Amino acid sequence: MVNPPRFLIVCYQEQGHLNPTLQLAKRLTSIGVHVTFLTSLSAYLRMAKASNSNLNTVDGLSFSHFSDGYDDGYKPGVDGDHYFSEIRRCGSQALSDLIISGANEGRPFSCVVCNIMLPWAAQVADEFNIPSVLLWIQAATVFDIYYYYFHGYGDMISEIISSTTTTDDPLNLLELPGLPLKLTGRDLPSFIGSTNAYSFVTTVLKELFEKLLVKEGKSIVLVNTFDAIEHEALKAIEKVDLVGIGPLVPSAFLDRKDPSDTSFGVDLYKGSRDYNEWLNSKPKESVIYISFGSLIVLSKLQMEEIESALLGCGRPFLWVITQKQNPEEKKEENGGLSCKEELEKLGKIVPWCSQVEVLSNPSLGCFVTHCGWNSTLESLVCGVPLVAFPQWTDQGTNAKLIEDSWKNGLRVRTNKEGIVESHEIKKCLELVMGDEEIRMNTKKWKDLSIQAAMEGGSSDKNLKAFLEDIIQDKTTS
Repeated sequence: MVNPPRFLIVCYQEQGHLNPTLQLAKRLTSIGVHVTFLTSLSAYLRMAKASNSNLNTVDGLSFSHFSDGYDDGYKPGVDGDHYFSEIRRCGSQALSDLIISGANEGRPFSCVVCNIMLPWAAQVADEFNIPSVLLWIQAATVFDIYYYYFHGYGDMISEIISSTTTTDDPLNLLELPGLPLKLTGRDLPSFIGSTNAYSFVTTVLKELFEKLLVKEGKSIVLVNTFDAIEHEALKAIEKVDLVGIGPLVPSAFLDRKDPSDTSFGVDLYKGSRDYNEWLNSKPKESVIYISFGSLIVLSKLQMEEIESALLGCGRPFLWVITQKQNPEEKKEENGGLSCKEELEKLGKIVPWCSQVEVLSNPSLGCFVTHCGWNSTLESLVCGVPLVAFPQWTDQGTNAKLIEDSWKNGLRVRTNKEGIVESHEIKKCLELVMGDEEIRMNTKKWKDLSIQAAMEGGSSDKNLKAFLEDIIQDKTTS
């Protein structure tokens, strides 16, 4: 392209947002788009540290940042309303400055891509008459549930949540237009309902979904999913055009177009990676992998139940326990485990790992996961069966998809106190590791996810069609 289109991507600072958004930026540059990636200073510093201060390693991709006054990132206890207010104030100014600068240089931006949690970015784009699009980094099903919650179904959804116990209640099932699943309260995102402790997040999401109806015609939303796994959900909302462009995972584990693209670019761990050698020493499909992401903190009682289940199974395992996992005992190695010596005879406990690297190892037999959407997609791409262990936000919905839609795993059941007991964990592990139908389904979804991302696949075609529409709109306006 003589004058390649320029995209400005604005991304929220958490790693779960950065990872897929960076992958979208790489995808766009691979098809000739120049991308400027704007995020907070705290996120920029983490990415710079991970890449040894050289972020500009991808042709056509550059980075910009702004300080929001929280340069160490959001911490529990911080006033959420003030935090998001400062992100809006400082981020809006930084975005405006970049747009003005690009225009003055004769290199105007063609489109602004707004990440979840940053609805103000679309407003700034509108002020400069630049097309904007939302990147939804969760499941299309979750998008639909939020949409319905904010547009006419709020009371019905709240009632289902308030009437649901820790177990499924067949008398209290929610059916939403266009969605094939019947949902209980535990299947719905935790950011809705009266018991939500993060009301400031709900406020931001409400603003985001209100803005989708302000535009003339259909609003376009790029979704980190693909047609084969969420066909109905992508078509459920008539007033919004949901476009599947995922899975947004590194190319080396997906379409293989770029074998050097093996990480998301924000991994900060500099310690030993000897877990790879350990995994390579294990038989095919024999290892249990356990990880609850970078934010989840389990209770000591829940940790003990997991320990007991692993010892009862007697299978090799790789368990990621971060320093956050047991903050009151974080000075103790491995979070102060009760049965550390016995556990280490069976498996390996690490403070960090490259998850896609681990999931792609032939020794993996199943993945015990919190069901974050990134982890869910990575397991699909790598063909690993799941024991779904959801905690909050969108994870309950993802667990529902895993167990009932894709049938590539099982969801654990909690007791009345909300704890998953060891016998339940052990039962799910044994069933998932030994179920041939689950294993066949994981292979099917692996093949379909790779097909979607390949040249001519559904996600590849969807992204290119979107890009053509943006270019055409700019040339005719």
